Amino acid sequence: MKTLTIIKPDDWHLHLREGLVLKNIIHFTSEYFGRAIVMPNTKSPITSINRAISYKKSIVEALPESSKFEPLMTMYLTDETDKAELINGFKNNVFFAAKLYPANATTNSSHGVRKIENLYKIFELMQDSGMPLLIHGEVTDSEVDVFDREEVFIDKELSQITKRFPKLKIVLEHITTSYAVNFVQENNIGATITPHHLHINRNAMFFGGLNSDFYCLPVAKRENNRLALRKAATSGEKCFFLGTDSAPHLRKWKAFCGCAGIFNSPVAIESYLTVFEEEDALDNFEKFASLNGPNFYNVPPNKEKLKLVSRPNKIKEYIDVVEEKNIVGQIKPFHAGETLQWQVEGIVN
Repeated sequence: MKTLTIIKPDDWHLHLREGLVLKNIIHFTSEYFGRAIVMPNTKSPITSINRAISYKKSIVEALPESSKFEPLMTMYLTDETDKAELINGFKNNVFFAAKLYPANATTNSSHGVRKIENLYKIFELMQDSGMPLLIHGEVTDSEVDVFDREEVFIDKELSQITKRFPKLKIVLEHITTSYAVNFVQENNIGATITPHHLHINRNAMFFGGLNSDFYCLPVAKRENNRLALRKAATSGEKCFFLGTDSAPHLRKWKAFCGCAGIFNSPVAIESYLTVFEEEDALDNFEKFASLNGPNFYNVPPNKEKLKLVSRPNKIKEYIDVVEEKNIVGQIKPFHAGETLQWQVEGIVN
């Protein structure tokens, strides 16, 4: 039996939702991750200091007792973002970063930005203050094919942002293409990579009919892109780091409306580790999971360590959502019903 001990990882891109779902899923992240950047696209988006403080309070209250997990809050940028609110929130450690969603690019993004150029003054302030900009990198033009939206966004928007603001700390979130990999490597920015984009290509959405379980945004792309992502993630390069983009939806809604998002928190570490073993890159897993993110964000790595063991790990078909001991819903996790060959043993000193 193989074992691997790494510095406790962080999740640099996470959706926790609110209310009952939050209370039922938070432990999957808080148990084995030290920190997570919490996305602000809740039903009522996090656009103010007060909303961020309130949301963080609800997260902390949902944590298991004695948890050391730290949620890192983000501000949702809009066409009307208040510059003073943004910078004051950052300087007072309310906001860790700001998140840019092009309007209607993904779940709860209708309040997002409609003309990115209008935010250039905000980007300048962020650059001057050292505040990170996290970007959902897709255009939403109806004439652009859904599989091309990341590449077009890079050419049309991101290339201009990086030229105008060369010292702005930028993360291109949940990248899905070889084009994005190359752009990140060449332009001194960071990128998160999800476990599901390392495992599936776009065929997964159509296996056995339309399969909403593998529908996420950005959508999975062609096989050559998946292979490029695997090469990037396992390379050890400092610009690539762990960001699960875990996005839970109740099963009834996922099946009914095909909501975009894959819930991978219960199995994220094991899922990533499977890829690193398949790519013969276990020696680089700690860099990707535990070191590259802190290095990019200029924060110290976690002090605790995590032990992983190679043994069969059968993944549940569903995660129950419980209210007062009654099951009121279910969420299907990534790798549901599969048996992976790695398992988290626990925290070690």
